[in-house]
Amino acid sequence: MAPKMFCSFVSLLVVVLAIHQPFTAHSRSPKSTDPSLTSFQSLEGALKGQTKQGIKDVKRYLKAFGYLDHGEDGNDVALMDDRFDETLESALKSYQKFYHLKVTGKLDVDTVKQMSAPRCGVPDLVHPRHAGRNATKPSKFRMVAHYNFFPNMPKWPPSQTHLNYAFGPVPGAIPLEELRGVCSRAFQRWADVTMFTFSETSTGESTDIVIGFYNGDHGDGIPFDGPGNVLAHSFSPTDGRFHYDADEQWSTNPSSTQFDLESVALHEIGHLLGLAHTPDQNAVMYAITNPGALKRDLRQDDIDGIHALYAGQ
Repeated sequence: MAPKMFCSFVSLLVVVLAIHQPFTAHSRSPKSTDPSLTSFQSLEGALKGQTKQGIKDVKRYLKAFGYLDHGEDGNDVALMDDRFDETLESALKSYQKFYHLKVTGKLDVDTVKQMSAPRCGVPDLVHPRHAGRNATKPSKFRMVAHYNFFPNMPKWPPSQTHLNYAFGPVPGAIPLEELRGVCSRAFQRWADVTMFTFSETSTGESTDIVIGFYNGDHGDGIPFDGPGNVLAHSFSPTDGRFHYDADEQWSTNPSSTQFDLESVALHEIGHLLGLAHTPDQNAVMYAITNPGALKRDLRQDDIDGIHALYAGQ
């Protein structure tokens, strides 16, 4: 009789623990085989004048995040080779300067480590030719302190200080009620320091912001890359799209291999409001998000940035 009672007690304990266990959504895909995660490390020490397999992956990375622009009209032939040329060296120096790394123009250890870190998919910079086509400002970003804005400083008009949001596709492994709480708290953080208010609305109604989870190529021209590397991306005002990569391991209480839903939401909402990436690694608008890390409170750089963008409204 005693063994049966003990087994029943253990079963009950397991059920209770399961009920109170914080939500965790595991990746639905195998571990990413994106070449950048492996070839970058094999390229440590590479410098101008060398030809090494995998250099083209570095070029594509730097192009994706705004540091490298080969040719006009989509002529990306130079992105397809493995030559470490002068243009790549210049792009690396810009990347190193933005992230406060030693500016060497080489693929040194610290640069490779930074480039291999999981991050937001929004570019850090926009090439001057692109930024200047309709720009009234001469610089790539208007920079004050550390925070940055997108080219032309897009923002929501004074008549739209209340923004509605709705949810698009959400994986079955992620409870919608948990996600609602995550996003509600993240929106409230920004509401606390701005004139904005936010409320959830039903899909199909008039909606300013749509939040969803997507895999790979999902129709916005910026495909996700599977587990690792890019975690999420969103668009500047007044686009309103916010996309999580559904292949990541998401959690509300992340382990060392999982990413925090709320920290990423807080960051992406900053983009939706008009803030670009900052090189201040303490700020929410810093592009890198490490697994297990929590960044659920706005820092002074974030607050100063959003105040400067909407000054006078």
